[in-house]
Amino acid sequence: MEIPVYNTSGQVVKNITISEALFGVPMNDAVVHQAMVAQAANGRQGTSSTKTRSEVAGSTRKIFRQKGTGEARAGSRNSGLRPGGGVIFGPKPRDYSKGLPKKMRQLAIRCLLSDKVSNGGLKVVESFSFEAPRTRDMVAVLKALEIGSSTIIATAGVDSAVVMSARNLPKVKTTPANQLNVVDLLKYDQLLLTEQALEVIQQVWGTEAA
Repeated sequence: MEIPVYNTSGQVVKNITISEALFGVPMNDAVVHQAMVAQAANGRQGTSSTKTRSEVAGSTRKIFRQKGTGEARAGSRNSGLRPGGGVIFGPKPRDYSKGLPKKMRQLAIRCLLSDKVSNGGLKVVESFSFEAPRTRDMVAVLKALEIGSSTIIATAGVDSAVVMSARNLPKVKTTPANQLNVVDLLKYDQLLLTEQALEVIQQVWGTEAA
């Protein structure tokens, strides 16, 4: 499979061959969904906590006598039914993490990368050569490449000039190529890669997981 490589002016400078095993995979909705759920679950802290009636500060003295008042039997002002009492069935710290086999996560990434290619949502640029970080320069590049506002830009490593040039653009995110993930690929319509970032992707996800 061949795709064009553009320069920052939007002109095709050459064609390169990409792997069918990585960019020609049919969509598997079930695997992609499981990978998305796992990533979202693993991002939860699970630190929410409330106090039960045994943990709140307060007297343990019986509020009033058992019989003769006409009221319901009440033994503690720390009950969740009373102001200042504990929380009934409230949240406690828990682990939300969800395991996912490496091969499934790899397949999900491959499915989404292939979907970007088949829908015209993937473009490769030679490199970014910003003399200094400027938002207008990034806007000019995206306009020349006919890329919309919902875009994720992946570079081989952390490129501070690219990051600073794009950080003020709404719906544009920058990331190192090896940190691409299922949620970002689903969230953003288009994916812009540098040539070096494409090589990183093929190294990371182009080989079968052990």
